[in-house]
Amino acid sequence: MKLTDILNGTFNAAEWEQKGYQLPKFNIKALREKTAKEPTWVHFGGGNIFRAFPAAILNDALNSGKYDRGVIVAETFDFEVIDKAYAPYGNLSLCVNLCSDGSIEKKVIASVTEALKADPQFNDWNRLVEIFKNPSLQMISFTITEKGYSFNEADLARGLKPVFALGKVTALLFERWQAGAYPLTIQSMDNCSHNGDKVKAGVFAYAERWAKDGLVPQAFVDYLKNEKTITFPWSMIDKITPRPHEKVKDLLAADGFEDNNYIETEKHTFTAPFVNAEEVQYLVIEDNYTNGRPPLDLGGALYTTRETVDKVETMKVTTCLNPLHTAMAIYGCMLGYTLISAEMKDDDLRAFIQKIGYMEAMPVVVDPGVLNPYEFIGAVLNKRLPNPFMPDAPQRIAMDTSQKLPIRFGETLKKYIARGLDKDNLVLIPLVLAGYARYLKGIKDDGTPFDCSPDPMLEELQAIVAPLEIGKSEQDWSALKTLYSRKDVFGLDLYEAGLGAKIEGMAKELFAGKGAVRSTLHKYVAAR
Repeated sequence: MKLTDILNGTFNAAEWEQKGYQLPKFNIKALREKTAKEPTWVHFGGGNIFRAFPAAILNDALNSGKYDRGVIVAETFDFEVIDKAYAPYGNLSLCVNLCSDGSIEKKVIASVTEALKADPQFNDWNRLVEIFKNPSLQMISFTITEKGYSFNEADLARGLKPVFALGKVTALLFERWQAGAYPLTIQSMDNCSHNGDKVKAGVFAYAERWAKDGLVPQAFVDYLKNEKTITFPWSMIDKITPRPHEKVKDLLAADGFEDNNYIETEKHTFTAPFVNAEEVQYLVIEDNYTNGRPPLDLGGALYTTRETVDKVETMKVTTCLNPLHTAMAIYGCMLGYTLISAEMKDDDLRAFIQKIGYMEAMPVVVDPGVLNPYEFIGAVLNKRLPNPFMPDAPQRIAMDTSQKLPIRFGETLKKYIARGLDKDNLVLIPLVLAGYARYLKGIKDDGTPFDCSPDPMLEELQAIVAPLEIGKSEQDWSALKTLYSRKDVFGLDLYEAGLGAKIEGMAKELFAGKGAVRSTLHKYVAAR
């Protein structure tokens, strides 16, 4: 059983289906021919999340028989991905959704019609220019991570030969403008706040610099800034897609599926002909398109207003998912856990995040209408976090915690203050913040050391708590006030917010000695 057999017509469909593989219901050859002539969608970023989510929901739309164009993927960073994960398999892949009940869903993804290297050093660049000049192109989209939207003075100064992703995209947009100033929508699908604005900022920076340097006319900049021709919608995307898992590789091999090898590129991209991901997924998109759009709603995407996208993201980031992740990361590291799914079997930790979500954060949530907050958090608690297939670790989630706390907890506290709600009802959110001081010591509850996860402020914050000793009741606790007054870390001065003394008291309990993290956690969770 090989993916290329499907393209060649040398496969036994009954055998694949008998083993639970969902095959494409559309004519792959016809799809590729039509998309080559009249492309509608180019996606930048050929990684695992693209194949497991945007490409997969387009595959579902195609299976409905109500759409007939595929997606062309363009890789801007790691070109080996095209050579090793796309070309050998005829651009087909296998999406393996890992369900919380231990079952798996196996779906052959055939929606990708071309896979190109987005750089002028390759011949593929000429094909991308051709596509961008085609009036039929409706949307370009991105899953290149938030770091992919970066730009700097050196790249801006390279003129029309940039190295960074958004510089290359702007050069391609210039080709489209020259061909006829055709409309287009530029859609981020990356997991970052107000993602469309990040794309816009980069594209505008390149175009404005080139106009200033006389490399492009001002009319090109005006074209990009005219919302009747170019738009940059927001979106909220949510689906965990870890690197290929050994369990999945073994399951596929047992089926006789031969395309189960691991791929690691020189740039340390981890991929495979298959992609494993969680079953739960959300893609909420601002419906603001200038030249039509692929009907991704046929595959489950939700099209709505910018205001609603913002509400969904706020719900996720400040209440229903991200704060729970951070609470589990801080306490999971101190209690010696290495898997989030294992933490969910711990009665104290499960009750901890459940009560944070339902009892303390939910009172300030604005229901976005398109997704019910209670159903969303229910899926997090009952399907996503306990999923035994998801090898997600508290150590990974604890990365950059100082950058996450102001949004994940600070915004909730600000809403309590702004709405005049009783802050005395807050017990477990303060306990999370109290735990952060104890986490920064890098010592587990059993007294053994652990490495705090990478964080741009780690060294500075560890220096603040350095004078504090675990197991010493009489000591100078002023370091706690220094820490919990930091607005840049918590989003507000916790003493000015009326919570500093409570959090400081909890932190002192956590510092009491071996076993204090567990006993303090149990005490407050049980009382709440």
